[in-house]
Amino acid sequence: VAYLVVFHILFVLFVWTYWKSVFTLPIQPGKKFHMSYADQERYENEERPEVQRQILAEIARKLPVYTRTGNGGIRFCDRCQLIKPDRCHHCSVCAMCVLKMDHHCPWVNNCIGFSNYKFFLLFLAYSLLYCLYIAATVFKYFIKYWTGELTNGRSKFHILFLLFVAIMFFVSLMFLFGYHCWLVSRNRSTLEAFSAPVFQNGPDKNGFNLGFVKNLQQVFGEEKKLWLLPIASSQGDGHFFPMRALSEARNPLLINEEQWEEDGIDEEPQGSGEASSLAIERET
Repeated sequence: VAYLVVFHILFVLFVWTYWKSVFTLPIQPGKKFHMSYADQERYENEERPEVQRQILAEIARKLPVYTRTGNGGIRFCDRCQLIKPDRCHHCSVCAMCVLKMDHHCPWVNNCIGFSNYKFFLLFLAYSLLYCLYIAATVFKYFIKYWTGELTNGRSKFHILFLLFVAIMFFVSLMFLFGYHCWLVSRNRSTLEAFSAPVFQNGPDKNGFNLGFVKNLQQVFGEEKKLWLLPIASSQGDGHFFPMRALSEARNPLLINEEQWEEDGIDEEPQGSGEASSLAIERET
């Protein structure tokens, strides 16, 4: 009876987390990151690159964006016509920009991002436990097969097949889940692990690393009782994320004219230098 109870609990958690991973739609950036119709028309009709840079600079100055493209430009998506929030990327399969995009997963046929990353991790964890439990409970019958205690030919095939499949999935899930646990401990996405986010002072793979505990809270929330349940509890709204050192990731687009005057910096020389660093790079 105890075996059946544990089996059904793991099965329910496995199905629940899989369902949440599949049917939780990825979140797109809010309206304030999208170009207005007037700005979009002005941007598309403008042929001079320097004026286009000024248009994007005006829009980005009002937004909490701190990361840039590899050449120091504004992260702009020409397909969605929006300024990308930090950690946001365009998914070619979903044909949309996804907040804190991690990857597009063929297992769940969905884009894994801010809205369902916790559900995806729990799905991997409960799948791992489910496979381990099946392998452990079937192993004693596998021993009986080798000792000749099982006489039914069909049961022998079922035992061998079930044990082989359980172990195969357990090993593959163990590596995948371990990799994502390492990503969570460093507060990185899969995309950021391959290509470090770029800040004002250049690429920094630890730019969002706040420490192990705070990194866990970013994904699972502050309520520990909700960590193991497929209930949305991640911190924030996916548009802004705390950084390890905000001063190192400061975006000059957010610095207003009063701050330039307070610092005693002349705007004209700075403007010429800024124009070169704000080269537009259309990302897809």
